[in-house]
Amino acid sequence: MSRSAAGPRSSLTTRQRLSKLDVATAPYVYIAPFFLLFAVIGLFPMLFTAYVSTRQYGLLTGDAGPAGFDNYAFILTNERFLIGLRNTFSIFLLSSVPQVIAAIFIAAVLNANLRARTFWRMGVLLPYVVAPVAVSLIFGRLFADQSGVINTLLGGMGIPPIGWHADVLPSHLAIATMVNFRWTGYNTLIFLAAMQAIPRDVIEAAIVDGASRWRTFWNVTLPMLRPTVMFVVITSTIGGLQIFDEPRMYDSSGLGGNDRQWMTIAMYMYELGWGPQRNLGRASAVAWILFAIVVLFALLNFWLTSRIANSGTDAPRRRGRPGRKVAP
Repeated sequence: MSRSAAGPRSSLTTRQRLSKLDVATAPYVYIAPFFLLFAVIGLFPMLFTAYVSTRQYGLLTGDAGPAGFDNYAFILTNERFLIGLRNTFSIFLLSSVPQVIAAIFIAAVLNANLRARTFWRMGVLLPYVVAPVAVSLIFGRLFADQSGVINTLLGGMGIPPIGWHADVLPSHLAIATMVNFRWTGYNTLIFLAAMQAIPRDVIEAAIVDGASRWRTFWNVTLPMLRPTVMFVVITSTIGGLQIFDEPRMYDSSGLGGNDRQWMTIAMYMYELGWGPQRNLGRASAVAWILFAIVVLFALLNFWLTSRIANSGTDAPRRRGRPGRKVAP
């Protein structure tokens, strides 16, 4: 009797152990293909680039010996790198800040009771579908220095033509316009999804209390979008500092202008690696410097947005601290 009773118990215990093992290992098995693929096409190239950045590595000559940190010293003291750094930050600020603000307000409009809402929501994503090469070529003609559509319209109003390709700031505005055209709709849908996840009871309660639509949006909807705003700001920072397609295709030469008016860091890295120099060691050094800049700004944005979010949530707690007298 004891043997027959012990048999099912031991069998059940074995099944329970296998079940626990399956529950414990199944998540790692499911995510293992991603990490294996990332190790092959992401982690290994990154580490190999770090190795190449300390070598005299040419596209045709191969590894010609150690270089130490001479590649980094050359990059950090090179005038073209400093120009590319200036252009990258300028285009990034002119594109990312208006892009996020416009995406929030467009999402608020699309979240309202509009006719043919699906049509309008799909319409904002159409610029994202267009190839960046086509967008750059079209906007390059629109912002032509003499015969462009923009200068023609300005000339009709008596404004002299603007050197969209010749001057620094106008070229940055033109490229930022291209970036905003492509990515505003994408970020709009992200904010729209976050707005639709807000409970309707909260919005209706604010309206019942007498709050206007603008006050409801500013004091209720926008604070609840803080995690989404943090995500969009960080992703926009990463993409904005790595911008390459739009400035590369802004003119036929693809060098960033005669005086490198709109050459970005990514374009400078491409020029070092595949241009006349074909120095992959220095290009790899630029890649790692850009990586450090992106990580630094992403952490800075995360800290700022987190501080803003915490400042909004700490205020009610401070008002309700015990021991304080609250005015009636």
